[in-house]
Amino acid sequence: MLIIRRLRCTHCRRIHHELPNCLVPYKRYESACIERVVLKDPNSLDIAMDEATLYRLRVWFNSMLPYLLGCLNAIAIRLGEAPVEESSVSSRSVHQRIGCYVGDDPGWLARIVRPVANSNFWVHTRSAFLSASA
Repeated sequence: MLIIRRLRCTHCRRIHHELPNCLVPYKRYESACIERVVLKDPNSLDIAMDEATLYRLRVWFNSMLPYLLGCLNAIAIRLGEAPVEESSVSSRSVHQRIGCYVGDDPGWLARIVRPVANSNFWVHTRSAFLSASA
């Protein structure tokens, strides 16, 4: 069982949910599984996902990566730290780019997701109304 704490902000009086490190908002798989899907060869994975799910996770991550890294830079600036300067070498892998921001040890996805979500930068990409009814 997973317990997610609800916290009321004393400034804005809104209720916020504390994000555990193992979760990625609006995803059904824990962050460690998503890390393995994003960075590993699909034939060497030992995760119970169908090919379509593996593909969708990779597409989601690759489309979100520039935004997430931009958010991390914005958070750094907000905290008075220097933003990360990426080199102009275009052949860098996704893992190398991420390593510049949060390191490349296991748990890197949680180190990206938590500050972005807790800073209210997380993009809600799902809608309750996915299709129009006639």
